[in-house]
Amino acid sequence: MAEGAVGPRLYCCFKCRNLVSCHDDIVSKTFRANNGRAILFSHAMNIILGPKEDRRLITGVHTIADVYCSDCGELLGWKYWKAYEESQRYKEGKIVLENFKIVKENW
Repeated sequence: MAEGAVGPRLYCCFKCRNLVSCHDDIVSKTFRANNGRAILFSHAMNIILGPKEDRRLITGVHTIADVYCSDCGELLGWKYWKAYEESQRYKEGKIVLENFKIVKENW
């Protein structure tokens, strides 16, 4: 890589810096979570999924699973498995990571 060039923009667990997603996988940066802003990703890595459960979120009831860092076990967000409202189905299979739980790094 040339001097001064910026590598890929990656998102890591704020606690242990484990790589969890890439900038290219961002679907939306306008999401809200219980604790503030969040990012919707099409894909995440180095995560562990909790059990599926129905939960009432801001946009209605969804079947989701909590998402944890595979290295340190920190709760980072959740994965959408099923949306019960037609207008929310685009979220199915995608992952929400809360902004305050991830850090952006250039590698």
